[in-house]
Amino acid sequence: MSFKEQADLLTQLQPTEEDVRKMLCAGVHMGTRNLVSAMKDYVYRRQQDGVYVINLERTWQKLVLAARIIVAVENPQDVVVLSGREQGQRPALKFATYTGCKALPGRFTPGTFTNQIQKQFVEPRLLIITDPLEDSQALREAAYVNIPVIAFCSTDCNLDFVDCCIPASNKGKLQLGLLYWLLYREVKRLRGECSRNEAWEEPVDLFFHKTQEELDQIMRPKEKEEEEAVAGDDYAGVGGGDQWETAVDENDGWDAAADTGLGGGDAGTFDAGTATAAVETTGGIVTGAATTYDAAAYEAAPVDAWGAADDSGAYVDPNAAYEPAFDATNVDAHDATPW
Repeated sequence: MSFKEQADLLTQLQPTEEDVRKMLCAGVHMGTRNLVSAMKDYVYRRQQDGVYVINLERTWQKLVLAARIIVAVENPQDVVVLSGREQGQRPALKFATYTGCKALPGRFTPGTFTNQIQKQFVEPRLLIITDPLEDSQALREAAYVNIPVIAFCSTDCNLDFVDCCIPASNKGKLQLGLLYWLLYREVKRLRGECSRNEAWEEPVDLFFHKTQEELDQIMRPKEKEEEEAVAGDDYAGVGGGDQWETAVDENDGWDAAADTGLGGGDAGTFDAGTATAAVETTGGIVTGAATTYDAAAYEAAPVDAWGAADDSGAYVDPNAAYEPAFDATNVDAHDATPW
């Protein structure tokens, strides 16, 4: 490789202005008020409030070095990513999902790397941890079995048993999400799966830790849209939208008929004072045409439409049970009952 090619390669490995702006906005360079002697080489200066500022140039150099170490492992499943800190569990899971590594989020079970009879026993070739202080048990077990360790370290972290230190703030969700996103992007580029000139598809927001309230705010609009879609499908099955309203408007006559107590048909009227009704009946069944009956005339001359009249003019209710007239000639001598 010529000197020019080496210079071009080094230029490509340099961070862009946008990458530096993202790290500044996320606060990757903000350390703590405590400083371990092993982290002095990675500190730029100290602010007036006592907070140490991390040198972002060293942070980027160690990110590229860590990505080169991860790419050197042939099987991605031999790389284990774990995070005992809650803010780093989602970034660790996302990083493992996109790169093919194995994730162990949450509390680390003692003996995972040393106890072979344990169900969760694994033998990784490389270990990535979020915080040496939070993941001290995993860091100690990795030292027992000679597993190289990559760790995100702030100014208060001890570098014992850490092989590759990435100096950065590892306390907040924005810092951890951005760091894992940058490391994932660099791994994909070094593997040759994407070009440095291409636009990056996965947004950094996917790597940020989200609380339950934030998840509810994200899911609530989606659930509302699904409910509205289901409701729209139900109305469409009945007749849908305007057709349903038109059908209701056309059946307004049913309400008027129901109010008169006629059970449907044409509208009729009934006045209790004058005992008049506008109906047409056939054999006692209402059909709907308009005919007027007077109560006084009805009592004087029964109408066949309402009930049958015998020869004497007496009114016979068609709904009453039939009882034959008594005849004295049909009387048995032994029994005084009609036969």
